[in-house]
Amino acid sequence: MRIDAHQHFWHYTPEEYGWIGPGMEVLQKDHLPANLAPLLESARIDGTVAVQARQTLAETEWLLALAEQHPFIKGVVGWVDLRSRDLRAQLERFCAHPKFRGVRHVVQDEPDGQFMLRPDFLRGLAALAEFGLTYDILIFPRHLPAACQVVERFPDQPFVLDHIAKPFIKDRIVEPWATDIRRLAALPNVCCKVSGMATEADWQRWQAPDFRPYLDVVLNAFGPGRIMFGSDWPVCTLAGSPVPGHGTGYLEVGGIICNYVQDLSAEEQADVWSRTAVRFYKLEQP
Repeated sequence: MRIDAHQHFWHYTPEEYGWIGPGMEVLQKDHLPANLAPLLESARIDGTVAVQARQTLAETEWLLALAEQHPFIKGVVGWVDLRSRDLRAQLERFCAHPKFRGVRHVVQDEPDGQFMLRPDFLRGLAALAEFGLTYDILIFPRHLPAACQVVERFPDQPFVLDHIAKPFIKDRIVEPWATDIRRLAALPNVCCKVSGMATEADWQRWQAPDFRPYLDVVLNAFGPGRIMFGSDWPVCTLAGSPVPGHGTGYLEVGGIICNYVQDLSAEEQADVWSRTAVRFYKLEQP
């Protein structure tokens, strides 16, 4: 079995997706389950986790509605306002849906580099464990020290790091990212998604060996039992295709992980491809 633990959907409008700017025209269209389904079949992916791309309650509602209509969506990581005094009502509302699995906030776009340590945000994170929800950490390398403090503060809260914290792969910079990753991985309640790497590399000229120094750090730090594959579709199409702007890029991005894990044992490969995601998000197996 294979699980894609990180992908997105959207009805594209420039107003709602202002982050999709010049040079990202391949993303400036609808990306819906009907577009993803044939790619999953080609890659032999059995299910996915759909992750929020807008910071609205309507986004969470929409993703949960899609999950009802499309069985391959095994779980949803939505958005709630973790700083709201109305947070409990929001969580109770969404937890009524059986595929609501976790929450994410786009911390990487917050101007305050210490955003995760704000008292109101920490108060919201503290509520997630009561509802059995996970939290996806979306940050840049500069945010890793703050992320370590947050994860240390909530030892019973399951966390997962998205996109290996977006290291500077294009520039071949490993430190201090690697040191901070090891510190984060020393905390047993955090996992890591090997996702979103191609878009941190040279979009036109990346090669599989470009990712090995970063994957080596992540594998050695977390171990296969705390690593999960994610495509980051459709964002991966920016850099996933051999001809940028053409094709899907889905198989190429999956190929990065296929090539890397081929020397692992069958049990370890099963962890990366599905079992870590199934355990972490408590997914129903096909």
